[in-house]
Amino acid sequence: MIDVHRLRVLRAVVADGSIAGAASGLGYTPSAISQHLTALQRETGLVLVEKRGRGLVPTTAGRILADRSSLVFERLADLDALVGDLRNGRVGTLAISYFSSAGAAWVPPIVASLTREFPRLRLDLRLIELRDESSSPPDVEIYVEGAESTNLTGYQSFRLLSEPYFAVVPLTNHLADRTSVELLELRDEEWVDNDVARGPCRKVVLDACAAAGFTPRFGVETHDYPTAIRFVAEGVGITVLPRLGLDVLPVSVVAVPITNPTPTRHIAVRVRDVIADNPAVVRMVDLLRLRVNGPTPIEIGS
Repeated sequence: MIDVHRLRVLRAVVADGSIAGAASGLGYTPSAISQHLTALQRETGLVLVEKRGRGLVPTTAGRILADRSSLVFERLADLDALVGDLRNGRVGTLAISYFSSAGAAWVPPIVASLTREFPRLRLDLRLIELRDESSSPPDVEIYVEGAESTNLTGYQSFRLLSEPYFAVVPLTNHLADRTSVELLELRDEEWVDNDVARGPCRKVVLDACAAAGFTPRFGVETHDYPTAIRFVAEGVGITVLPRLGLDVLPVSVVAVPITNPTPTRHIAVRVRDVIADNPAVVRMVDLLRLRVNGPTPIEIGS
């Protein structure tokens, strides 16, 4: 294999036209230049320089090799620039996972900012509800604490938000004009399910209902908040969902706070240890914090 450093010495000799000049430019002694050239000739099996008077001059083969090696050094310069970009988070791929309501509320503006600030960064966006078990682990994930599929080994994790659940009921429902409703009062209502069967958000609700002494009666099963809300708007039943799911409610429904007990879910972000200091990752977490919690910083990489 050709030593790149020796190629650089050859290029200096060809460019300057003398051993002494190349030595001066590279900060070497003339004898060191000669030794590098001798070693390069041995590596290539070519005569690259020849004696002329007291000095050495490049042969035709030496000139061709020096000329063609410019491509090598251009590539090396590109690689140096790439390393700098990777170090500063400007290129590469960042795999981001999130659950649907976080995706709707937070992810679009965060992604818009990242693409403007890191235009060469590729973002691989993944919805947790559609997780493919064969896919690689995410670099950053916004998740609900308690999810069995969330592996925290090799990650730093930070809680972002704790949010209460509300009962979404039709305006015609007898609870619609209440300022709050105790969870037990929802026992005899027809419920509209709004999450996957073993999802952590659904578990929060079921655990709270169990603490209140009942099991909800689900008449309709859906897997997302907007669809469940539309069923409520049609008078099919009520649904219980967290504050983040109350983005835009139809005029025919109302959200009522739940008490005694108040189901509460805890939202966190996990970041892979090996990229916790990556500028794009730090910026994403900072943008997420600004969307969620205001000016209090989340420290990562410590």
